[in-house]
Amino acid sequence: MKPVLILCPGLMCDDAVWAPQLPALSATHDCIVMDYGLRNTLADMARQVLETAPPGVFALAGHSMGGRVALEVLRLAPQRVSHLALLDTGTHPLAEGEPGIKEKAGRLALVALAKEQGMRVMGRQWLPNMVHPDVHGTPLFESILDMLERSNPERFAAQIHALLARPDAAVVLPTISGPTLVLTGEQDLWSPPDQHASIARAIRGAELALVNHSGHMSTVEQPEAVTAAMVRWLQR
Repeated sequence: MKPVLILCPGLMCDDAVWAPQLPALSATHDCIVMDYGLRNTLADMARQVLETAPPGVFALAGHSMGGRVALEVLRLAPQRVSHLALLDTGTHPLAEGEPGIKEKAGRLALVALAKEQGMRVMGRQWLPNMVHPDVHGTPLFESILDMLERSNPERFAAQIHALLARPDAAVVLPTISGPTLVLTGEQDLWSPPDQHASIARAIRGAELALVNHSGHMSTVEQPEAVTAAMVRWLQR
């Protein structure tokens, strides 16, 4: 039997965000892409991962919000995870004071827009800062909007609730001992390279990979580079 690899997508993403990687990763691993349903805390999403995984250990990769879910899995059951990949993600909780108030207001405004005018309209406002400028106006940009539109405002609201209540995950990093990949796009404005460098420094033996010409959606913006990094990671 092949070892298991669980892939945790980010905010409002589905299996399309991992589609470019699946052919190569499936050659060596049984891949499971998570669907969080209406779960509205990162801890509940992490428990779902553990309930979905077959008995024994598994490799775990998370993109964006999915990276935070992966870290909550490590908090709950570190002995279950053989390999960890954190892509375009973060560990900090909601900031105190004005920065946190501003983030909360911005996220809730997007939820309101999705409820009032639909997911695609919301996506056209949200997505430009999530991808490299060269992606704007391309078929890839529209395909990401298609992915958002496959979801609904209720799921969006649940996941925003989870992110606004996110715990500090930095305390988990020094406890990680397995092969770890920390990857981000060099032009990721939301989860920038220096943030990932700090994450990698906090994990023993972690590999830091920066993907050129990519924003936050690295798995689909630069799929070949991300796939190559993940294949190397799973071979460690």
